[in-house]
Amino acid sequence: MNISPPPQDYEAAAAQDDRIDLRVWLRLLSCSNMIEAEIRRRLRREFGVTLPWFDALAQLDREPGGLTMSDLSRRLMVTNGNATSLIGRLEREGHVERRTEPTDQRVQRVRLTRKGRSAFGRMHPAHRRWISELLADTKQTDLTRLHSLLANLKGSIAAALDDTALKSESRST
Repeated sequence: MNISPPPQDYEAAAAQDDRIDLRVWLRLLSCSNMIEAEIRRRLRREFGVTLPWFDALAQLDREPGGLTMSDLSRRLMVTNGNATSLIGRLEREGHVERRTEPTDQRVQRVRLTRKGRSAFGRMHPAHRRWISELLADTKQTDLTRLHSLLANLKGSIAAALDDTALKSESRST
């Protein structure tokens, strides 16, 4: 019986003779997608919420004073329009409140309500447990090493992006 890989397993498309940088990228993408799909499934099943819903509550929980809509959209890595739609749903459910900044009427600050803080308080321990379960078969020393290697990779990518931006700027001037 031929079992096909799950759709999020982009690594399955890589050939053994592909360059290592491509294979690493596909493996990272596959791991990330597998974890994300399972977390999405569990959030939906256990709490009836979406991952973006959880992520918004998590970001706001870290900032008791709230976040501006722009800051929240940057942290969630979504467009301002997507953040506005998400916050609208959370506000209708009573999980967040929006207030206009006194110093700039164009800026809205979003804060968790008591209901939102309580909801996140129930979800957060489950989320932490799920991540631990999904990574349980990996030794702590390997996770620590992987964390360090990924920090190096993130720095390398940031440097490449900076270099690309500089080259782009110099061509346009």
